[in-house]
Amino acid sequence: MRCYFCGWYFKCQSDQQTLAVIPALHRSKEKSSCSVQIITDKGAWNASFPYDYFHKSKKDFHILAGGNYFGTEGISLCLQTEACSAVGAVRFGAFSPIRYDIMGPFRYVPLMECRHSVLSMRHTVTGNIRVNGTDYHFQDDTGYIEGDRGYSFPKEYAWTQCSFAEGSLMLSAADIPLGRFHFTGVISVICWRGKEYRLATYLGAKIEKIGQGEIVIRQGSLVLSAKLMEKHACPLLAPVSGTMSRTIHESASCRAAYCLKQDGQTLFSFETTKASFEYEYPY
Repeated sequence: MRCYFCGWYFKCQSDQQTLAVIPALHRSKEKSSCSVQIITDKGAWNASFPYDYFHKSKKDFHILAGGNYFGTEGISLCLQTEACSAVGAVRFGAFSPIRYDIMGPFRYVPLMECRHSVLSMRHTVTGNIRVNGTDYHFQDDTGYIEGDRGYSFPKEYAWTQCSFAEGSLMLSAADIPLGRFHFTGVISVICWRGKEYRLATYLGAKIEKIGQGEIVIRQGSLVLSAKLMEKHACPLLAPVSGTMSRTIHESASCRAAYCLKQDGQTLFSFETTKASFEYEYPY
């Protein structure tokens, strides 16, 4: 049996609260199962289910994992474990997809360790989900959805996502193994004031700095920087050869700074306490 995983990251955020839910399927030579992970600004929890408790529609974006629903319409949770109770539902507004596959031509490369996707850079979220007694209430607030599939998360990587007043951005840099070779690849999309900016290895983007919680990328006249300034990291499980045996750490809502420049002119520069960040490089 081929080792495999697929998972989707549903982020819901208001001015005061952040909730992300991650349904996933994972298959290895030893074990196959599905799971739902929940991460908030207070903690993170994992619920594991048998493999056949997972279903994804082949026609539309509809997922069932352990009786919990995820799709274009929203999320509905009825999750009860010893450590976590998560009950409620949220509705989504219209998705804001990117112009084309975030992987670019790399989507045609076989046997890649991990393939990324972006389903919606921004949409509205309305509803309420109660997690361990805390209500996460959303009223026309902000959502973001992405996905990953393959067999393992990269050994070293950094990822960040942030929605802000006039836009939304995501950025990921990772060690990419291809056969006997390795390189550091980067993908980023910024939707700002009605325009999409994309920086990616396949478009000529180069990493100028990765270290001390900071990433700086240059692509032609564009320079994007992201800096993790204050962690609020919680543990999440991540796949290694299809088995959820690795622990990574995500700050679902933390302090970070972002800057985008073009031709030496600053398009935006801001600091926020609502950034999501994973930094799996030596700090």
